Amino acid sequence: MADKKAAKKDSVEKAAPPTSDQPAEMPPAKEPDAGKTDINFSAGLAGFLAANNISLGFTSYQTGRLYLIGSGEDDKLALHEAQYPQAMGVAGDNERIYLGTLTQVVRMENVLAPGQTANDVHDKVYVPRNMQTTGNIDIHELGIRKNGRMVYINTRYSCLCEPDIKHSFKPIWKPEFISKLAPEDRCHLNGLAMVDGEPKYVSAVCRSDVVDGWRDRRHDGGVIIDIDSNEIMAEGLSMPHSPRWFDGKLWVLNSGSGELGWIDPGDKSFQPIAFFPGFLRGLAFHGNYAITTLSKPRHQRFDGLALDDKLKEKDADAWCGVQILNLQSGDVAHWLRLDGAITELFDVCVLAGVRNPITLGPNSVEIRDFITFN
Repeated sequence: MADKKAAKKDSVEKAAPPTSDQPAEMPPAKEPDAGKTDINFSAGLAGFLAANNISLGFTSYQTGRLYLIGSGEDDKLALHEAQYPQAMGVAGDNERIYLGTLTQVVRMENVLAPGQTANDVHDKVYVPRNMQTTGNIDIHELGIRKNGRMVYINTRYSCLCEPDIKHSFKPIWKPEFISKLAPEDRCHLNGLAMVDGEPKYVSAVCRSDVVDGWRDRRHDGGVIIDIDSNEIMAEGLSMPHSPRWFDGKLWVLNSGSGELGWIDPGDKSFQPIAFFPGFLRGLAFHGNYAITTLSKPRHQRFDGLALDDKLKEKDADAWCGVQILNLQSGDVAHWLRLDGAITELFDVCVLAGVRNPITLGPNSVEIRDFITFN
């Protein structure tokens, strides 16, 4: 098992933006202060990413940031962040990242050719090339179909959507128990599992069909739904998030109890395999590892969940960060912890074949003069 001793903070390599041949004509724009945050991580995290030839992307709607971590020079952990208001669902690969934000869905393209680097260190530069405005529909998780089209969870209107060239969104499915599309966040539809390049399963906090009804069903109203058959695959969950199809199983985060597990297709029961000290949102897999994001519970809104009792039982405080679980041993192999201003994260994705990525925020100074053409 990996050494859990936190590496020194000065071993974090903060990514610099790509250089430009042209000086900026305007003074630097000052981004909103995200507040002071202490970053600690397991000593082997950078080596793990390098050995597996992956980087991770994760989001925080609270701070409005997309974070990318990879392996930098001298075995340092490379960390980069870019401002995207209310950054939520994220999906990507070595050439493209999709991100849901407060009012838009963003498509970022890697502009570097194979073998090219930026600043001699970054092997990928993801630049926002398309930003489609949806309005505030509370986009949660999203996925990419095998035909390249994006689909996403529209939580405010309780439906699954795809972008529309003219309108805010094009609904393609809603739960049978939702009687109409209305901006009322009735069941808190939130998670999406893709299977063979098509949307297959979703998670919802309950089956409510009234405005904001999910808040009264947080303890045991959660369901997983097969969108092809409308069959309820599991119920009685506590605020489930992030269903995923991996290794022939339907996995899900039972966030209200802090557990990762899978759904037994025989009796449709939730089979927990690991407890995490935090409110779980965001799940990705790579090889024999499960990667999830943890948040500190929002009190008042989320008081009284089983997670609170489990934290007391284990004499533990809730985390904000990322943990990487070895599925074979059940142990946490690596982790990254954020303490301070950041208390909530949302989604996470694996960027396979990517060593040290960077992205330019749409309102950053650098993007004004970072020009590429074919």
